[in-house]
This record gives sequence, C-alpha cells and structure tokens, in this order.
Amino acid sequence: MITGATAGFGRATAIKFAQHRYNIIITGRRKERLSELEKELSHYKIKVLALNFDVRNKEEVDLAINNLPDEWKNIDILVNNAGLAVGLSHIDDGDTDDWDRMIDTNVKGLLYVTRAVAPLMVARNTGHIFNISSIAGKEVYEYGNVYCASKHAVDALSKAMRIDLLKHSIKVTNIAPGMAETEFSIVRFKGDKEKADAVYKGIAALTAEDIAEVICYCATLPAHICINDLTITPTQQAGVNHNVKKT
Repeated sequence: MITGATAGFGRATAIKFAQHRYNIIITGRRKERLSELEKELSHYKIKVLALNFDVRNKEEVDLAINNLPDEWKNIDILVNNAGLAVGLSHIDDGDTDDWDRMIDTNVKGLLYVTRAVAPLMVARNTGHIFNISSIAGKEVYEYGNVYCASKHAVDALSKAMRIDLLKHSIKVTNIAPGMAETEFSIVRFKGDKEKADAVYKGIAALTAEDIAEVICYCATLPAHICINDLTITPTQQAGVNHNVKKT
C-alpha cells in the first residue's frame, strides 16, 4: 500500500513494486491521476486497488482501510509517502494555512494511515512500514521551520514505531532523501516553475526512481534484516546547507 501514489516517490515506487510482481493498493487525492496510474500498473499483470481519499481526513482513511475487501487486508508493506512542503518563509511571517497543511499531511496523515493499517500487520506478526521523511528531518535550514519540524516528527515516529512494533516482528524503515527533483519544489512555490527549476540548477539531483529503488531494496532483504534509517543525497550534497553546484 502506497499513499500519495499519484506523483513523485509514490508513483515511482508503485511502478517499481509492480515490476517485481507485487499486487498494489495505491491511494491519492487526485482521482484522475489515480485512475491513470491504475491503468498503467495493470500492464504488469498484477492486481491493483485504487483508493481515492485524503490522508488528512481521518474519517476517509478509516472508511477506506476498514472496508478493504478480504483479499486486500494482508498488507505486507506500507509506504507512508504522502507529504509536502508548502511555502518558504521566516517563522514571524509564515502562512498558518501552509503550516496546517504540512502538519496535517506529513504528521497527522501518516499517523491516521499507520493507525488503520498497523493492526492488520500485528494480527499476522509480520509487515514492513516505510516512512518517507527527509534530510530536513535530520537538520534544519532557514525558511524551513515548520516543514523541518514535520519531518523531524516523522523521524521520531519511525524510531518509536520500530520499538512499539518490535515484538510483532514488524520492520520500520525511515527514508530521508536530500535534493530530489520531483514535484516537491513546484508544490512548495505554489506552481512557480522558474523558482522550482532554480533549486536544482547545477545539481544532478536524485530522481523519484532512485528513491523507489532504495525502498524496493530494503523491502526485499531477508526477513532477519531491517534497515532502520537511511539518509540519501546526491553526490553534490552533503547536508541541507552544503552542496556544490556545477555551472
């Protein structure tokens, strides 16, 4: 099951797992994109279930997960991918609507989905949860305040989940990507493509496919191995404030 599957890491991860013959539950807010992905994944001769809901809405999450057909309840892998950054401002002039959107999606949405899916794994004493955090969950940077805070929360929750679910043999992996060229900056700058493109100029940034490859690698390791935490950056980046751009 992959949340936020209509773009970026989520979409690439769905395709990667389909190539490995996994049946997949994809979720997302954008119904048209969800339908397009469902059709694309079906070409791999797998079963696909598309669930159109917003992770920020607990009632929608619970309705979707609690009403899964029996054949879809044995979720082996959950990828908590739905997340975003919105706006870039100092704390004293931040847009509180942007703050709410990030916290509701990145933290509360992840919690709502995990709370609904984890009991299905606990009942079977098996499962693997991936939480997509960020290098911003390891460090902070100017203008990143609330986004960084939300991803630090994901980092902490990943550690806590690993402890809480240890006795049930459930793996938890925190994935913390650095600069990755997806829709991330387009969303952050609210559609301003010029600003978004400038972020990656001179950097051979990570791609969505790079992150999908890492997730799939971790998911297919032997049962006795759990990768707890991975920070992944482009070669040209060593931290949120340390990168070398080529002209």
